[in-house]
Amino acid sequence: MTTTFSLKGRVLTLNSRADIEPHLAELRALPKVEEVHLSGNTVGIEAAQALAEVLATLKELKLADLSDIFTGRLITEIPQALTAMCDALKDSTTLHTINLSDNAFGGRVVEPMVPFLSTNTSLRHFILTNNGLGPAGASVVAAAIRANPGHNLVSVVCGRNRCENGSAEAWADAFAALPNLQEVRMPQNGIRAEGITQIVDALAKCPKLRILDLQDNTFCKRDVEPGTVPPNGTRALARALPSWPDLELLNLSDCILGRRESIALALALGKGTNKKIQVLKMQYDELDHRALSLLAKAIHDHLSELTTLEINGNIANAEDECIQNIKDALEAHGHADALDELDDMEEAEDDDDEEGVDSAQEDDDDEEKKEKEQKSAGNLVAQKAVDAADELADLIGKVSISK
Repeated sequence: MTTTFSLKGRVLTLNSRADIEPHLAELRALPKVEEVHLSGNTVGIEAAQALAEVLATLKELKLADLSDIFTGRLITEIPQALTAMCDALKDSTTLHTINLSDNAFGGRVVEPMVPFLSTNTSLRHFILTNNGLGPAGASVVAAAIRANPGHNLVSVVCGRNRCENGSAEAWADAFAALPNLQEVRMPQNGIRAEGITQIVDALAKCPKLRILDLQDNTFCKRDVEPGTVPPNGTRALARALPSWPDLELLNLSDCILGRRESIALALALGKGTNKKIQVLKMQYDELDHRALSLLAKAIHDHLSELTTLEINGNIANAEDECIQNIKDALEAHGHADALDELDDMEEAEDDDDEEGVDSAQEDDDDEEKKEKEQKSAGNLVAQKAVDAADELADLIGKVSISK
Protein backbone atom coordinates (compact mmCIF):
# COMPACT_ATOMS: atom_id res chain seq x y z
CA MET A 1 0.00 0.00 0.00
CA THR A 2 1.27 3.49 -0.90
CA THR A 3 2.12 5.69 2.07
CA THR A 4 0.75 9.16 1.39
CA PHE A 5 1.01 12.45 3.25
CA SER A 6 -1.66 14.96 2.23
CA LEU A 7 -2.69 18.47 3.13
CA LYS A 8 -4.59 18.81 -0.14
CA GLY A 9 -7.35 21.39 -0.10
CA ARG A 10 -6.90 22.33 3.55
CA VAL A 11 -6.56 26.06 2.64
CA LEU A 12 -3.79 26.48 5.21
CA THR A 13 -1.70 29.64 5.44
CA LEU A 14 1.77 28.45 6.32
CA ASN A 15 4.12 31.36 6.81
CA SER A 16 6.67 30.31 9.44
CA ARG A 17 8.38 27.18 10.67
CA ALA A 18 6.03 27.22 13.64
CA ASP A 19 3.02 27.25 11.30
CA ILE A 20 4.11 24.16 9.41
CA GLU A 21 5.85 22.21 12.18
CA PRO A 22 2.77 20.28 13.42
CA HIS A 23 2.23 19.00 9.89
CA LEU A 24 5.89 18.17 9.39
CA ALA A 25 5.80 16.18 12.62
CA GLU A 26 3.06 14.04 11.08
CA LEU A 27 5.11 13.65 7.91
CA ARG A 28 8.22 12.58 9.80
CA ALA A 29 6.25 9.98 11.70
CA LEU A 30 5.08 8.19 8.57
CA PRO A 31 7.21 5.27 7.35
CA LYS A 32 8.52 5.22 3.79
CA VAL A 33 6.42 8.07 2.40
CA GLU A 34 5.91 7.74 -1.36
CA GLU A 35 3.54 10.63 -2.09
CA VAL A 36 3.27 14.18 -0.75
CA HIS A 37 0.22 16.27 -1.69
CA LEU A 38 0.24 19.96 -0.69
CA SER A 39 -2.11 21.46 -3.29
CA GLY A 40 -4.61 24.07 -2.15
CA ASN A 41 -2.55 25.74 0.60
CA THR A 42 -0.25 28.76 0.60
CA VAL A 43 3.37 28.35 1.66
CA GLY A 44 5.75 31.18 2.62
CA ILE A 45 9.54 31.24 2.54
CA GLU A 46 10.23 29.99 6.09
CA ALA A 47 7.63 27.27 5.87
CA ALA A 48 8.97 26.18 2.48
CA GLN A 49 12.50 25.96 3.83
CA ALA A 50 11.34 23.83 6.75
CA LEU A 51 9.37 21.62 4.39
CA ALA A 52 12.38 21.27 2.09
CA GLU A 53 14.49 19.92 4.93
CA VAL A 54 12.01 17.10 5.44
CA LEU A 55 11.50 16.42 1.72
CA ALA A 56 15.23 15.85 1.38
CA THR A 57 15.01 12.99 3.89
CA LEU A 58 12.25 11.07 2.09
CA LYS A 59 14.22 8.31 0.40
CA GLU A 60 11.13 6.55 -1.00
CA LEU A 61 9.37 9.63 -2.39
CA LYS A 62 7.84 9.05 -5.83
CA LEU A 63 5.31 11.86 -6.26
CA ALA A 64 5.38 15.49 -5.15
CA ASP A 65 2.21 17.49 -5.75
CA LEU A 66 3.26 21.11 -5.25
CA SER A 67 0.47 22.63 -7.33
CA ASP A 68 -1.42 25.71 -6.14
CA ILE A 69 0.78 26.41 -3.09
CA PHE A 70 1.59 30.09 -3.58
CA THR A 71 -1.82 31.79 -3.66
CA GLY A 72 -1.49 35.36 -2.41
CA ARG A 73 2.31 35.24 -2.24
CA LEU A 74 4.43 38.13 -3.49
CA ILE A 75 6.63 37.75 -6.54
CA THR A 76 9.58 38.32 -4.19
CA GLU A 77 8.59 35.37 -1.99
CA ILE A 78 7.99 32.66 -4.54
CA PRO A 79 11.55 32.28 -5.93
CA GLN A 80 13.08 31.59 -2.52
CA ALA A 81 10.35 29.18 -1.51
CA LEU A 82 10.46 27.35 -4.84
CA THR A 83 14.26 27.17 -4.75
CA ALA A 84 14.21 25.48 -1.35
CA MET A 85 11.80 22.77 -2.46
CA CYS A 86 13.31 22.13 -5.89
CA ASP A 87 16.83 21.93 -4.46
CA ALA A 88 15.61 19.44 -1.86
CA LEU A 89 14.34 17.16 -4.64
CA LYS A 90 17.18 17.69 -7.08
CA ASP A 91 19.18 14.63 -6.06
CA SER A 92 16.24 12.29 -5.44
CA THR A 93 16.68 8.91 -7.11
CA THR A 94 13.09 7.78 -6.57
CA LEU A 95 10.97 10.79 -7.55
CA HIS A 96 9.11 10.10 -10.79
CA THR A 97 6.35 12.75 -10.78
CA ILE A 98 6.27 16.43 -9.88
CA ASN A 99 3.28 18.73 -10.32
CA LEU A 100 3.90 22.48 -10.12
CA SER A 101 0.70 23.60 -11.84
CA ASP A 102 -1.48 26.57 -10.88
CA ASN A 103 1.37 28.56 -9.36
CA ALA A 104 1.79 32.11 -10.66
CA PHE A 105 5.44 31.83 -11.68
CA GLY A 106 5.49 34.02 -14.75
CA GLY A 107 8.71 34.37 -16.67
CA ARG A 108 10.50 35.76 -13.63
CA VAL A 109 10.18 32.74 -11.36
CA VAL A 110 11.35 29.85 -13.53
CA GLU A 111 15.05 29.89 -12.67
CA PRO A 112 14.61 27.96 -9.38
CA MET A 113 13.42 24.97 -11.42
CA VAL A 114 16.50 24.90 -13.66
CA PRO A 115 18.94 22.99 -11.38
CA PHE A 116 16.28 20.37 -10.67
CA LEU A 117 15.22 19.89 -14.29
CA SER A 118 18.77 19.89 -15.64
CA THR A 119 20.18 17.33 -13.19
CA ASN A 120 17.51 15.00 -11.79
CA THR A 121 17.50 11.71 -13.69
CA SER A 122 14.66 9.83 -11.98
CA LEU A 123 11.84 12.17 -13.06
CA ARG A 124 9.42 10.62 -15.57
CA HIS A 125 6.36 12.89 -15.40
CA PHE A 126 6.64 16.69 -15.38
CA ILE A 127 3.40 18.66 -14.97
CA LEU A 128 3.41 22.45 -15.32
CA THR A 129 0.04 23.94 -16.28
CA ASN A 130 -1.41 27.43 -15.82
CA ASN A 131 1.75 29.15 -14.60
CA GLY A 132 1.82 32.18 -16.89
CA LEU A 133 5.31 31.34 -18.15
CA GLY A 134 5.17 33.29 -21.39
CA PRO A 135 7.57 32.44 -24.25
CA ALA A 136 10.68 33.52 -22.33
CA GLY A 137 9.88 31.50 -19.22
CA ALA A 138 8.79 28.49 -21.25
CA SER A 139 12.06 28.64 -23.19
CA VAL A 140 14.03 28.51 -19.95
CA VAL A 141 12.10 25.45 -18.77
CA ALA A 142 12.50 23.65 -22.10
CA ALA A 143 16.21 24.48 -22.25
CA ALA A 144 16.69 23.07 -18.74
CA ILE A 145 15.08 19.80 -19.82
CA ARG A 146 17.27 19.72 -22.92
CA ALA A 147 20.39 20.32 -20.83
CA ASN A 148 19.88 17.13 -18.82
CA PRO A 149 21.72 14.29 -20.62
CA GLY A 150 20.31 11.66 -18.28
CA HIS A 151 16.63 12.60 -18.44
CA ASN A 152 14.11 9.75 -18.31
CA LEU A 153 11.03 11.86 -19.00
CA VAL A 154 8.16 10.05 -20.64
CA SER A 155 5.47 12.69 -19.99
CA VAL A 156 5.54 16.48 -20.36
CA VAL A 157 2.44 18.54 -19.59
CA CYS A 158 2.72 22.28 -20.16
CA GLY A 159 -0.68 23.78 -20.92
CA ARG A 160 -2.17 27.26 -20.56
CA ASN A 161 1.24 28.87 -20.26
CA ARG A 162 1.34 31.31 -23.20
CA CYS A 163 4.31 29.42 -24.65
CA GLU A 164 3.63 30.94 -28.09
CA ASN A 165 5.99 30.65 -31.04
CA GLY A 166 8.80 32.25 -29.06
CA SER A 167 9.41 29.04 -27.11
CA ALA A 168 8.69 26.54 -29.90
CA GLU A 169 12.31 26.09 -30.94
CA ALA A 170 13.36 25.40 -27.35
CA TRP A 171 10.57 22.86 -26.92
CA ALA A 172 11.46 21.25 -30.24
CA ASP A 173 15.08 20.87 -29.13
CA ALA A 174 13.96 19.34 -25.83
CA PHE A 175 11.51 16.89 -27.40
CA ALA A 176 14.00 15.78 -30.04
CA ALA A 177 16.37 14.83 -27.20
CA LEU A 178 13.71 12.70 -25.45
CA PRO A 179 13.13 9.69 -27.74
CA ASN A 180 11.25 7.82 -25.00
CA LEU A 181 8.49 10.42 -24.73
CA GLN A 182 5.04 8.88 -24.53
CA GLU A 183 2.86 11.85 -23.59
CA VAL A 184 2.92 15.53 -24.58
CA ARG A 185 0.13 17.88 -23.59
CA MET A 186 0.46 21.54 -24.59
CA PRO A 187 -3.10 22.89 -24.96
CA GLN A 188 -4.05 26.57 -25.00
CA ASN A 189 -0.60 28.03 -25.49
CA GLY A 190 -1.11 30.46 -28.36
CA ILE A 191 1.35 28.56 -30.54
CA ARG A 192 0.85 29.30 -34.22
CA ALA A 193 1.69 27.49 -37.46
CA GLU A 194 5.45 28.07 -37.43
CA GLY A 195 5.80 26.92 -33.84
CA ILE A 196 3.48 23.94 -34.25
CA THR A 197 5.51 22.81 -37.25
CA GLN A 198 8.74 22.95 -35.25
CA ILE A 199 7.25 21.02 -32.34
CA VAL A 200 5.54 18.36 -34.45
CA ASP A 201 8.64 17.81 -36.59
CA ALA A 202 10.64 17.23 -33.39
CA LEU A 203 8.04 14.87 -31.94
CA ALA A 204 8.34 12.78 -35.09
CA LYS A 205 11.61 11.62 -33.51
CA CYS A 206 9.66 10.17 -30.56
CA PRO A 207 8.37 6.82 -31.86
CA LYS A 208 6.85 5.77 -28.52
CA LEU A 209 4.40 8.69 -28.39
CA ARG A 210 0.96 7.58 -27.15
CA ILE A 211 -0.75 10.86 -26.19
CA LEU A 212 -0.59 14.18 -28.04
CA ASP A 213 -2.78 17.08 -26.94
CA LEU A 214 -2.28 20.36 -28.83
CA GLN A 215 -5.86 21.61 -28.41
CA ASP A 216 -6.54 25.32 -28.95
CA ASN A 217 -3.36 26.27 -30.77
CA THR A 218 -3.30 27.40 -34.43
CA PHE A 219 -2.09 25.04 -37.13
CA CYS A 220 -2.72 27.07 -40.31
CA LYS A 221 -1.40 30.50 -41.18
CA ARG A 222 -4.06 32.74 -42.69
CA ASP A 223 -2.12 35.79 -43.89
CA VAL A 224 0.10 34.31 -46.58
CA GLU A 225 2.29 36.36 -48.87
CA PRO A 226 1.75 35.59 -52.57
CA GLY A 227 4.28 33.17 -54.00
CA THR A 228 5.30 31.66 -50.64
CA VAL A 229 4.70 28.32 -48.94
CA PRO A 230 4.22 29.11 -45.24
CA PRO A 231 4.81 26.62 -42.43
CA ASN A 232 1.71 24.49 -41.99
CA GLY A 233 1.13 22.61 -38.78
CA THR A 234 -1.60 20.37 -40.22
CA ARG A 235 0.61 19.10 -43.00
CA ALA A 236 3.51 18.69 -40.56
CA LEU A 237 1.24 16.54 -38.40
CA ALA A 238 0.19 14.49 -41.43
CA ARG A 239 3.86 13.83 -42.12
CA ALA A 240 4.54 12.86 -38.51
CA LEU A 241 1.61 10.48 -37.92
CA PRO A 242 3.36 7.40 -39.38
CA SER A 243 6.12 7.91 -36.79
CA TRP A 244 3.71 7.13 -33.93
CA PRO A 245 2.39 3.56 -34.29
CA ASP A 246 1.39 3.48 -30.60
CA LEU A 247 -0.65 6.70 -30.67
CA GLU A 248 -3.80 6.34 -28.53
CA LEU A 249 -5.05 9.92 -28.03
CA LEU A 250 -4.91 12.84 -30.44
CA ASN A 251 -6.56 16.11 -29.40
CA LEU A 252 -6.62 18.75 -32.14
CA SER A 253 -9.85 20.55 -31.27
CA ASP A 254 -10.00 24.33 -31.85
CA CYS A 255 -6.77 24.24 -33.87
CA ILE A 256 -7.93 25.63 -37.27
CA LEU A 257 -6.63 22.68 -39.22
CA GLY A 258 -7.85 24.16 -42.50
CA ARG A 259 -10.34 22.75 -45.00
CA ARG A 260 -7.89 21.49 -47.61
CA GLU A 261 -5.10 20.80 -45.13
CA SER A 262 -7.37 18.52 -43.11
CA ILE A 263 -7.74 16.34 -46.20
CA ALA A 264 -4.02 15.54 -45.96
CA LEU A 265 -4.50 14.69 -42.29
CA ALA A 266 -7.44 12.39 -43.00
CA LEU A 267 -5.41 10.69 -45.72
CA ALA A 268 -2.57 10.15 -43.28
CA LEU A 269 -4.96 8.51 -40.83
CA GLY A 270 -6.15 6.35 -43.70
CA LYS A 271 -2.71 4.83 -44.25
CA GLY A 272 -3.21 2.49 -41.32
CA THR A 273 -0.12 3.43 -39.32
CA ASN A 274 -2.10 4.57 -36.25
CA LYS A 275 -4.35 1.60 -35.55
CA LYS A 276 -4.24 2.06 -31.77
CA ILE A 277 -6.01 5.43 -31.64
CA GLN A 278 -8.79 5.31 -29.05
CA VAL A 279 -9.56 9.02 -28.66
CA LEU A 280 -9.68 11.49 -31.57
CA LYS A 281 -10.79 15.07 -30.96
CA MET A 282 -11.12 17.41 -33.94
CA GLN A 283 -13.85 19.89 -33.01
CA TYR A 284 -14.13 23.31 -34.69
CA ASP A 285 -11.31 22.54 -37.11
CA GLU A 286 -12.86 23.43 -40.50
CA LEU A 287 -13.20 19.82 -41.65
CA ASP A 288 -15.75 19.65 -44.46
CA HIS A 289 -17.44 16.71 -46.21
CA ARG A 290 -14.25 15.82 -48.10
CA ALA A 291 -12.08 15.36 -45.02
CA LEU A 292 -14.96 13.81 -43.08
CA SER A 293 -15.61 11.27 -45.84
CA LEU A 294 -11.95 10.28 -45.84
CA LEU A 295 -12.04 10.11 -42.06
CA ALA A 296 -14.98 7.72 -42.28
CA LYS A 297 -12.96 5.45 -44.55
CA ALA A 298 -9.95 5.63 -42.23
CA ILE A 299 -12.14 4.60 -39.30
CA HIS A 300 -13.73 1.79 -41.26
CA ASP A 301 -10.44 0.42 -42.56
CA HIS A 302 -8.03 0.99 -39.68
CA LEU A 303 -9.37 2.60 -36.49
CA SER A 304 -11.17 -0.31 -34.89
CA GLU A 305 -10.14 0.77 -31.38
CA LEU A 306 -11.64 4.27 -31.64
CA THR A 307 -14.04 4.72 -28.71
CA THR A 308 -14.24 8.54 -28.53
CA LEU A 309 -14.67 10.81 -31.56
CA GLU A 310 -15.38 14.53 -31.30
CA ILE A 311 -16.01 16.38 -34.57
CA ASN A 312 -18.66 18.94 -33.55
CA GLY A 313 -18.39 22.43 -35.02
CA ASN A 314 -17.08 21.36 -38.41
CA ILE A 315 -18.51 22.11 -41.85
CA ALA A 316 -21.23 19.56 -42.57
CA ASN A 317 -24.82 18.84 -41.72
CA ALA A 318 -25.35 16.25 -39.03
CA GLU A 319 -27.50 14.34 -41.52
CA ASP A 320 -24.96 14.37 -44.36
CA GLU A 321 -23.74 11.14 -45.93
CA CYS A 322 -20.21 11.69 -44.63
CA ILE A 323 -21.50 11.77 -41.05
CA GLN A 324 -23.63 8.67 -41.62
CA ASN A 325 -20.55 6.93 -43.01
CA ILE A 326 -18.67 7.79 -39.83
CA LYS A 327 -21.49 6.43 -37.70
CA ASP A 328 -21.62 3.24 -39.75
CA ALA A 329 -17.87 2.77 -39.49
CA LEU A 330 -17.94 3.16 -35.72
CA GLU A 331 -20.89 0.81 -35.40
CA ALA A 332 -19.09 -1.79 -37.49
CA HIS A 333 -16.39 -1.87 -34.83
CA GLY A 334 -18.88 -2.09 -31.98
CA HIS A 335 -18.49 1.55 -30.96
CA ALA A 336 -21.80 3.09 -32.00
CA ASP A 337 -21.73 5.41 -29.00
CA ALA A 338 -18.24 6.76 -29.75
CA LEU A 339 -19.43 9.84 -31.65
CA ASP A 340 -20.02 12.90 -29.48
CA GLU A 341 -22.73 15.54 -30.01
CA LEU A 342 -23.12 17.24 -33.38
CA ASP A 343 -25.32 20.14 -32.27
CA ASP A 344 -23.09 22.96 -33.53
CA MET A 345 -22.16 21.91 -37.04
CA GLU A 346 -21.58 24.64 -39.60
CA GLU A 347 -23.60 24.65 -42.79
CA ALA A 348 -21.55 24.12 -45.93
CA GLU A 349 -21.64 26.77 -48.63
CA ASP A 350 -23.60 25.97 -51.77
CA ASP A 351 -20.50 25.66 -53.96
CA ASP A 352 -18.61 23.35 -51.64
CA ASP A 353 -19.64 20.23 -53.55
CA GLU A 354 -18.59 21.77 -56.84
CA GLU A 355 -15.17 22.62 -55.46
CA GLY A 356 -14.83 19.06 -54.17
CA VAL A 357 -11.55 17.29 -53.78
CA ASP A 358 -10.33 18.40 -57.20
CA SER A 359 -9.96 21.95 -55.94
CA ALA A 360 -7.98 20.74 -52.96
CA GLN A 361 -5.80 18.76 -55.34
CA GLU A 362 -5.13 21.89 -57.38
CA ASP A 363 -4.09 23.70 -54.21
CA ASP A 364 -1.67 20.92 -53.39
CA ASP A 365 -0.22 21.10 -56.90
CA ASP A 366 0.19 24.87 -56.60
CA GLU A 367 1.89 24.54 -53.24
CA GLU A 368 4.27 21.91 -54.58
CA LYS A 369 5.18 24.11 -57.54
CA LYS A 370 5.83 27.16 -55.36
CA GLU A 371 7.80 25.02 -52.94
CA LYS A 372 10.09 23.74 -55.68
CA GLU A 373 10.63 27.26 -56.98
CA GLN A 374 11.59 28.52 -53.53
CA LYS A 375 13.89 25.56 -52.92
CA SER A 376 15.74 26.13 -56.19
CA ALA A 377 16.24 29.76 -55.21
CA GLY A 378 17.65 28.74 -51.84
CA ASN A 379 14.89 30.47 -49.92
CA LEU A 380 12.85 27.49 -48.72
CA VAL A 381 12.49 27.54 -44.93
CA ALA A 382 9.38 25.44 -44.33
CA GLN A 383 9.45 21.66 -44.49
CA LYS A 384 8.22 20.13 -47.73
CA ALA A 385 4.41 20.17 -47.74
CA VAL A 386 2.60 16.84 -47.82
CA ASP A 387 1.54 16.07 -51.37
CA ALA A 388 -1.81 14.32 -51.13
CA ALA A 389 -2.84 14.80 -54.76
CA ASP A 390 -2.22 11.27 -56.05
CA GLU A 391 -3.87 9.67 -53.06
CA LEU A 392 -6.84 11.97 -53.36
CA ALA A 393 -7.30 10.94 -56.95
CA ASP A 394 -7.14 7.26 -56.00
CA LEU A 395 -9.54 7.64 -53.10
CA ILE A 396 -12.08 10.10 -54.46
CA GLY A 397 -14.34 7.32 -55.64
CA LYS A 398 -13.81 5.11 -52.62
CA VAL A 399 -14.97 7.16 -49.66
CA SER A 400 -18.30 5.36 -49.27
CA ILE A 401 -18.43 2.71 -46.58
CA SER A 402 -19.48 -0.80 -47.43
CA LYS A 403 -21.94 -2.21 -44.95
